[in-house]
Amino acid sequence: MLEAAAMDSGPESGKPRARVGLGVGSERVLYALFAGALTLWVACLFYGSMRQQILYTSNQPLAAASDWSGPLDDVFIHFDFARSIARGHPFQWSEGNGYSSGGTSLLYPFVLSLGYWVGFRKLSLMMWAGVVACVCTFALLLAARRLFRDLPRYASWLVPPALLGTGVLSWSLFSGMEVAFFLAVWVAALIAWDDLTRGPPEAVGRPRPWLCAGLLGFWCAVLVATRPESAVVVLVFAPSAGFLVRRSLGMRRALWIPVIAGGPALAVLMAQTLANKLLTGDGTAAGALVKLELHHPHLSAQEAWNAWKFHVEYQVRRVAEYHLSSTFAVGYLPFALGAVALFSRRTRRVALLLWASAVLWVLTVALNGQVRWQNERYTMPALTWVLLAACLGVGAMVSKSFALGRRGLVLRVAVTSVVVSAVGAFAWQHQPKFRDQVWFFGRASRNIRDQHIRTGRLLRDMLPAPPKRVLLGDAGAIPYAADLPALDIIGLGGMRGLPFARATRQGVGAAVELIERMPPGERPDIMAIYPSWWGVLPLWFGEVVGEVPVSGNVICGGAAKVLYRPDWSALEGSARPFSTREGDVVVDEIDFADVVSETDHGYRTEFGVPHVDLKRLAHPKEPHRDLFDAGRIVPAGKSQQFFLSSPGGGARLVLRMAPARAGKLAVTAGGRRVGEIAFDRTEGWVERALDLPADLPVGRVTFQVEALESEHSVHHLWLVQPR
Repeated sequence: MLEAAAMDSGPESGKPRARVGLGVGSERVLYALFAGALTLWVACLFYGSMRQQILYTSNQPLAAASDWSGPLDDVFIHFDFARSIARGHPFQWSEGNGYSSGGTSLLYPFVLSLGYWVGFRKLSLMMWAGVVACVCTFALLLAARRLFRDLPRYASWLVPPALLGTGVLSWSLFSGMEVAFFLAVWVAALIAWDDLTRGPPEAVGRPRPWLCAGLLGFWCAVLVATRPESAVVVLVFAPSAGFLVRRSLGMRRALWIPVIAGGPALAVLMAQTLANKLLTGDGTAAGALVKLELHHPHLSAQEAWNAWKFHVEYQVRRVAEYHLSSTFAVGYLPFALGAVALFSRRTRRVALLLWASAVLWVLTVALNGQVRWQNERYTMPALTWVLLAACLGVGAMVSKSFALGRRGLVLRVAVTSVVVSAVGAFAWQHQPKFRDQVWFFGRASRNIRDQHIRTGRLLRDMLPAPPKRVLLGDAGAIPYAADLPALDIIGLGGMRGLPFARATRQGVGAAVELIERMPPGERPDIMAIYPSWWGVLPLWFGEVVGEVPVSGNVICGGAAKVLYRPDWSALEGSARPFSTREGDVVVDEIDFADVVSETDHGYRTEFGVPHVDLKRLAHPKEPHRDLFDAGRIVPAGKSQQFFLSSPGGGARLVLRMAPARAGKLAVTAGGRRVGEIAFDRTEGWVERALDLPADLPVGRVTFQVEALESEHSVHHLWLVQPR
């Protein structure tokens, strides 16, 4: 500490090292007290708002004044994973469903599970999440001082009020999501990067570069395990570290630095991709399949590009023009002050790191079609880095010496006055926004408690017995409060390898096809959904048994969560043709819109992913009940291809349709035209057959079905042969 004091005070101070060291140590203690007190105070504002609003509605059924909640349903997705971890089922959203790749963070639920282990059960787990948020935020404020090592120490005192005084950022930090934990890991990586490129400020000599590079690699791996999107941040840390040490190590040795620093993060990403592929069939995580516009099955490349550009602009304008200030110019002040840090020699190095990280982060999360929701939580890391850059810019301008003499002093006073006035104007203008965020935190938490948590408790206490499995469109607080087996139809939760994330993105009919694959005894026996989200699903398969409304809604997806008693009887027999002859045996089949069946049979088209057509019509052989089947809509002149296992001669194709207009299909097998199937408009299910050539080869044969005259939809196709 004495050596550090000497470095800070300079040899010209003439003060004894011990006294200077005491001064530096005292300043550090005061800063820590200030940062800690501000962290606790702001946390109390937000959690106090939540507690106050919950107490205000504690007289509602299935609600208690002692409840804690969170402002986002996604918080409880982490809680679901954490509870499963604590019970010995890691990486499972709902126990018994198997591995799920739908969580936004691999590591954060393990941190939450520690709290569950030590006794923070049920809704009190939110208290543990608050403890984690406070500790991580405090660590961020302490470690962020490393950015200011080339500025006077007083400049770093801007960081706590800048970060915690920004309402939307504090909202995310204390929300129970992984934002605070992620930023704490990021600042640990920052210190490792700084140690590698410049050495600790207190050290006499530099530590071994390979040790520092290894430590940076460790923290980069933890970063991507916390948020996979942070791979772009690793792309800033690792190459820049190699570039900055090229002179001290030599170019050849410096080339190994990015490998050591970035290799562990790459290994984590590859391991996660491999696990996803082996355990779910999709290397891409379920969250990416559900949220990223790149994986939207019906967007063209131009439409995906336009959506990405919109989301980039949206993030910047939404933060600057709404969250920071409703006054246009004032909201962009942090961006302008952050840009100033790029021009000062004392701050340029770390400012480049911050800005590169922020820009790449915004460009990456713009791929997410849900970046506009959840109070812009996806953008908050980038806002943090911009605010840190703004603090650097303010410190650089206030501490800059322009020249010796009176003119330099006058200029410095003028610049300082302008900067302080700008910061003061921003703080004054931001006050209403901060208050709004505190209120919004409490109201959103109350909404989640009043609707989602009450729904979960209602299901848990349902008479005469709780349901065996709940179908949900929100993989969060409902299953956490109910503590019952659940099926997330969106696909984030995972269900024993069934690709609901990929299927539901293509259409609700494809999701129902996967429910058909489930054993009848394991299908959901209650649905808790927003009916407006799911089209005909609640109309065709559900009977209303109740609803849970929410008043003053600001965060929930609808005014009421509706409970349905599902009837899956229309799925029974859907996989069997009803027009086969006596003695016919099904040799192979492809169920269109069933993504598992399509994958198994190499299904493809030349025009992208067809839309899903779903129908529930009277069963031709059993008119007292309906039959459900989904299919693919293929435009006129287009075709769909797949392969079937052929038994050889004597086989025929049977196609199930419900054509809305007359048309004709051309069938190709093994590269040659084998016939055509004509059909008329009908109000119900029909099945048409086509005899295949006697010399049809045995084994895998590629078939092509082309629409010759009009748009068509084939729902099921069987290859049959007489016994």
